[in-house]
Amino acid sequence: MFILFTLLLKISGLLRDMVVAYYFGDTYQADAYLAAFIIPNMIFLFLTTGMKNAFVPSYVEAKEKGGETILFNQLWKATGMISLVLAFIGILFSPVVIPIIYPNFQGAAMTLAIHTTMIFMGCIMFVGLNAVFEAYLDAESKYIFSVISQIIVLGTMISAAILLASEIGPYALAIGYLIGTIVSLLFKIILVYRHQMFQLATKVNWKEVRAFFVIFIPVAITVMVGQVNLAVDNIFASYFKEGVVTYVNYAKNLVHFPQAIFAVTIGTITFPLLAKSYAKKKMVQFNNHLEQGLMVISYVIFPAIVGMMVLMPSIIRLLFERGAFTAEATNGTAVVAYYYAGSVLFFSLAVIVNNGLYTLKKGHMLMMIGLGSILLNLLCNWLFTSWIGYIGIPLASSVVGLCYAICCYGILSKQVGGIFTKPSIIEIGKMILAVLIMAGAIVLVGEIRAFFTNSLYLIFAIFVGIVIYALCSYILKIQLFYFLLKYRKKQDHNRSMLEEES
Repeated sequence: MFILFTLLLKISGLLRDMVVAYYFGDTYQADAYLAAFIIPNMIFLFLTTGMKNAFVPSYVEAKEKGGETILFNQLWKATGMISLVLAFIGILFSPVVIPIIYPNFQGAAMTLAIHTTMIFMGCIMFVGLNAVFEAYLDAESKYIFSVISQIIVLGTMISAAILLASEIGPYALAIGYLIGTIVSLLFKIILVYRHQMFQLATKVNWKEVRAFFVIFIPVAITVMVGQVNLAVDNIFASYFKEGVVTYVNYAKNLVHFPQAIFAVTIGTITFPLLAKSYAKKKMVQFNNHLEQGLMVISYVIFPAIVGMMVLMPSIIRLLFERGAFTAEATNGTAVVAYYYAGSVLFFSLAVIVNNGLYTLKKGHMLMMIGLGSILLNLLCNWLFTSWIGYIGIPLASSVVGLCYAICCYGILSKQVGGIFTKPSIIEIGKMILAVLIMAGAIVLVGEIRAFFTNSLYLIFAIFVGIVIYALCSYILKIQLFYFLLKYRKKQDHNRSMLEEES
């Protein structure tokens, strides 16, 4: 169910991008809107994902001692106050910061970028409160509700764009986001209130809150690193022709779709398991959860990335090529997407590794690696864009992703003693072989694409890819395939037993 709702969430995100592409194509309006969202979204991720990664282990530990209600009430009040201050500062300094970051924006593009940023900055208070409630729901394994609340935000953005984009342009999206965060917060307040977690009369003990934020801040900065690197990508993209900012953003969102569906989902489910194992000092179980999480991610992310790369132009054509988004924009986005493939692979694998380090309270180490990756990204962007133009931007991200994953894995291995066993390495080799055979089959399908419409070609190619990958998994005896098949049969058996009983 969680994977299903996460898929719905990411489809909603794609629909939003499709709406933006339809109304604004690769014009300065799209560039300005996408650039304006970068800095506020950096803060949103700082609060939301950072809060989850710091809150879940702390909440599980507090629950073991019976102090979870106090912890929750301390944090939502303190975070609300801090978020209000951040929102005020963000609105105040947007007219100063945006011209510095994007000096190549001129006239209407600069005005649009500044005002849109100010609207997004006004959302920070509601995002901060949402972050605490989402972290609580995740800690209680109620993942679906936090995903539903994010779908609400995307739904209001899409609705506002359809209703108002023709009159007020990209401002409609920012207003839709603001409305969505308020509605989403009300939705979660109702859910949490039913669990009798609220204690409105409780005063904030800033000494206890400060102890939590000592853990939270390094974790949140680490989470924010990805968005900082995206900001760096956008800054370099803004120095090229109109539309490059759009190519970079659409390509990255699309290529990272498998990471958002599979890696983040598996990481979210695995995180409380890691936290519980560590809290009970069951380190063998802790290591098993790490290995299992990495193996599952590998099994699904390898074919997803390779299949997407083979079919990339057709996917972009299906999703975006309409309205103001031209065939030229499709080609530009596809080329950028190819070079982002490495980043999605390495950062997907790093999700589980990072959760292990967060659980071990080693967030400060991840922060140092993250800050180092920003410097490396700046250097690689400068070198690669000087060498091969704007294609160097996604290539830099892939190189940074590789270095980041190696460093994080090295630190975790040192902490827990190796993660991958010899059988696991053999399994990964089988997965890679299965993916290569699958890719060859999809390429062969491309030879008859002239007989299909673009949509039918994609459906047929994806179907062939899934069947070939499953068949190879069966022939090569990939254990994860057999495990998932056995689990599915067990679920069907349990369901039939329940139906017979009722």
